[in-house]
Amino acid sequence: MHRTLLGLFASVSLLAQAPASFAQSAPEVKKPEAAEKGPAKVSEADYAKAPVVEAAKTSRHTVTINGQTIPYTATAGTLTLRDDEGKPIASMFYAAYVVDRAKGEAERPVTFLYNGGPGSSSYWLHMGSFGPVRVLTNAPNPASSPPFQRVNNNESLLDKSDLVFLDAIGAGYSRPLGDTPGKTFWGVDQDIDAFAKAIIRYITINHRWNSPKFIFGESYGTTRSAGLAYALQDRGVALNGVLILSSILNYGVRDSGFDHIYQTYLPSYAATAAYHNKLAQKPADLTAFLKEVRDFANGAYVAALAKGSDISDAEKLSVAQQMSNYTGLSVDFLIRANLRVDLSRFRKELLRDQRLTVGRYDSRFTAIDVDAAGEDPEYDASDVQVSGPYTATIHDYLERDLGFTTDLNYFPSGPGINQAWDWKHKAPGSNRPAQVANTAQDLSVAMRQNPKLKLYSLNGLYDMATPFFGTEYDVSHMQLAPSLKGNVRFAYYPSGHMVYLNPDALKQMKADVANFYDDAK
Repeated sequence: MHRTLLGLFASVSLLAQAPASFAQSAPEVKKPEAAEKGPAKVSEADYAKAPVVEAAKTSRHTVTINGQTIPYTATAGTLTLRDDEGKPIASMFYAAYVVDRAKGEAERPVTFLYNGGPGSSSYWLHMGSFGPVRVLTNAPNPASSPPFQRVNNNESLLDKSDLVFLDAIGAGYSRPLGDTPGKTFWGVDQDIDAFAKAIIRYITINHRWNSPKFIFGESYGTTRSAGLAYALQDRGVALNGVLILSSILNYGVRDSGFDHIYQTYLPSYAATAAYHNKLAQKPADLTAFLKEVRDFANGAYVAALAKGSDISDAEKLSVAQQMSNYTGLSVDFLIRANLRVDLSRFRKELLRDQRLTVGRYDSRFTAIDVDAAGEDPEYDASDVQVSGPYTATIHDYLERDLGFTTDLNYFPSGPGINQAWDWKHKAPGSNRPAQVANTAQDLSVAMRQNPKLKLYSLNGLYDMATPFFGTEYDVSHMQLAPSLKGNVRFAYYPSGHMVYLNPDALKQMKADVANFYDDAK
């Protein structure tokens, strides 16, 4: 979701076919032999294949934003990625929305958007955030049943920027080409390289080199964006702005043996406990309350964690009592957990007395498990209750509205990608071997080399997949000079991982992002 979606990528030989509406002819399908002759051998011609020749299906539309009707051209198509020798290695699917520009009018900004996973397609951002249409949802209420509604998106960003939604290789309709294996693209640095190639290809064939440029990533897409900002700049593509929604920039701190993750989750636990009325007294001012929790997490709590097993019983009890005040968990539970509460245990424990669990992507959602005495939640209501509308709608929209048809399967999450991911990353200028990804340093280099580059961090207070306090920590440790700190801004919303699932939160986020574009151009 941008998300940490899991899946299994089908064998590499299952390649995508160009839409029948495009110039390429459909492959001849061989009829199977009679059953008594045994199973027919499936020839290569029977497989759907991604087009080496770039496809582009265009159509004309309008969107109404704040009462203004804006005409635009939509393009659903593919970008062919090539290696250094010019060999085609992948076909990346995209959907672009370009507003009509009057002769002599200044270059419009162009924004490239994508989700995370790793291995997710961009259908969450595409159908939920700033595109010209969106799926009707109202989190934290459960989604409706089919038929799902898609409507004109009054909060579309098309009044500020042209938009290009990109699907990672192996997700959506994006596929490797020829004999190139999928794992060529399934890693931190491999993925950054693929997206850099795709963006450069798009701005080249569409003559957008001189346009103001922005990148917008969600979840693992923010890990990508931080590295991509430097990779693009290193290849001559200067950016105006980087927007990161529900961020995780440093995966190293999540390795076993580190206590940092418990520190950064504490404010999210507190926000969740307050929402579900599990505190002795509901905070009158949530913002002030969360600042208090941050101060505790950065002070007495992190000091207690640092002492490990050397902590005294008195200090452990004192810290557990304060944690209980903030999280709604019992002092006894916190002491038995050694003051370290994993996310899955918190989600199971908070509402155990009601036989409920809380969501991961949005902790306002609740679920009912069969086993209320279990250790971990059996599923995530904030995931399963919203996946259906997005999956159905992206298929219907691409086919009916954009006229894009293909024999390929559309993979919301590319099969096998997450499990096969290479998490190693080599930071710019580092002499050390590649380590577990921390792309915050790439973004830091990009911002120091391009002092005009702006960063906007967008966060949901009830996002338990990528806690906002962790993002604050990562950004504050980019070691930016005081002269560059003004280039960074934060925004917070009463929402989960996908801020746009709630229309009120989406409206506020659009207003904030619009102001950012005005300042960053």
